[in-house]
Amino acid sequence: MKRPRLARATAALTALALAASATAACGSGDGGGGDRASAPGVTATTVTIGSHQPLTGPAAPGYSANSAASKAFFDYVNANGGIHGRKIVYKYVDDVYNPTQTVGVVQKLVLQDKVFAIFNGLGTPTHSKVVGYLNAQRVPDLFVASGCGCWDQPDKHPYTFGWQVDYVREGKILGEHVRRAFPGKKIAYFYQNDDFGQDGVKGLDKYIPASQVVTRQSYQPGGTDVSAQVQAIAQSKADVVVLFTIPTYTALFRLAALKLGYSPQLVVSNVGSDPVTLTGLLESYAKRGGTKVKGSPLIQGIITDAYLSAPGSDDSWIRLFRKIHQQYIPQLPFNGNIIYGMSVAYTFVQALQAAGPNPTRKSLIEALEKSQFRGPGLVPFAYSKQSHAGYIGAQIGVIKGDTVVLQGQPLTTDAGDGPIRPYTGGQPEAPANGIPPQG
Repeated sequence: MKRPRLARATAALTALALAASATAACGSGDGGGGDRASAPGVTATTVTIGSHQPLTGPAAPGYSANSAASKAFFDYVNANGGIHGRKIVYKYVDDVYNPTQTVGVVQKLVLQDKVFAIFNGLGTPTHSKVVGYLNAQRVPDLFVASGCGCWDQPDKHPYTFGWQVDYVREGKILGEHVRRAFPGKKIAYFYQNDDFGQDGVKGLDKYIPASQVVTRQSYQPGGTDVSAQVQAIAQSKADVVVLFTIPTYTALFRLAALKLGYSPQLVVSNVGSDPVTLTGLLESYAKRGGTKVKGSPLIQGIITDAYLSAPGSDDSWIRLFRKIHQQYIPQLPFNGNIIYGMSVAYTFVQALQAAGPNPTRKSLIEALEKSQFRGPGLVPFAYSKQSHAGYIGAQIGVIKGDTVVLQGQPLTTDAGDGPIRPYTGGQPEAPANGIPPQG
C-alpha cells in the first residue's frame, strides 16, 4: 500500500535528521559526542598529529633528530597498546627552518591532513609565523620547540603551550652563574637576533652587571659568515662569551675564534650545546674550510644548563630512552636531541591520556591546564589556566667528554624579576613499562 506524500516526506525528513544527529555525534569539531571519532584527526583507531621540523637547512644538524626520537617513542607506545586503544600517527614535514615555508607546511597539515594537533613545531622565527593561524583555527599547538616567552600568552593564544624552559628564565639562571663565577671579568654576548636570542639577553641582563658587558654581537640565521662578530668580540678582550645560539652558530663561533687564536670561557644556552652535535659540526665545517680538527677537545669545559637528564646519566629515564633508541633508531647517535624528542613525546602521551577516551581539541587543552604532569624533567612545568609556559628552571652543567655533567642542584625562577630558588622536589622515576600511567 502506498503511503500519502505527506507521510513519505515526514519519513524522509526524519531520516535526514537522524543522519545529521549521527554526523554530529561523530564530533567533527570540538564537541564531545558518543562516537570514538570525536575530533578532526581522531578515528576509532588512530590520532593523527603533525609538525614542522628543520630536516634540512641551518638548524638541521642535531635538531633533525628530535622528530625521529619523538616518532620512536610514539612507535613504542603504539606497540604497547596505544592510548585509549588508539595509535598515534605522527606526520612531520621539513620547513628548512624557513618561516615562509613553515606557513605552507602548517596550513597543509591543518587543512588537508586534518591533524588533531600541531606538536613540537620547531623554531622561534618559524613558529611565530603560524601561532596566530593555529589559534584562529582552534588547533591545539602543543609544546613548541622553542623557549620563547611568546608561547605563554593564554589570553591571546589559548591553544598554544611551550614546553622547554623559556629563554628569559634560562638567561637568568646562566646570568646568575656568570656573575658569581666570574666577578669583575669582561663579558661578551653572541646571540641570534630574534626572540630566542633577545629573550636570553633579557635574562642575562637581570644578573650580569652592565659594566661587565663589553660587547653585544648578534647574527641572523641563514648566513654562515660570523667572522666580523667574532673579531669584534675578540678585540673587546672578553674573558667570557655567553652564547644564545643554535648548534650551527655555536660551532661557527668556536671555529672563527680558533682561527683568531682567541679562547675565552664559553657559556652556551641549552639548545646550542649538545656535545655530540657540536663535535660533528666542528669537524664537518672545518673540513669544508679545508682544515682538519678534532671537535671534542674544542668544546671541553663549556658551561651550559639542562632541564632534562644528560645522555651520560644512569637514571631510569636514560635507561628507558636508550632501550627505545636501540629498538627503533639505532642508526642515530644517542645524544641530547634524542632525549629531548622522547621526553616531549612522553608529555604529549600524558596529555592525550588525560584528554579522555574520546578526546576533543577542547578536552586536550583543558587537560593540560589542569595537569600536574611530571616526567623526565629535572623541575616541574608551569601549566595552568594562567600559564602555558613549560619547565620553570634548569641546572648548570659543564661539558666533559661527550656529555654534560650537572653541577649543584636544579634551580627555578619566573620570567620576570622573581628570585632564583633551588628546587628540591627531585625527579620522578620512569614508569616500569615506559608508558605514562593513566588516571
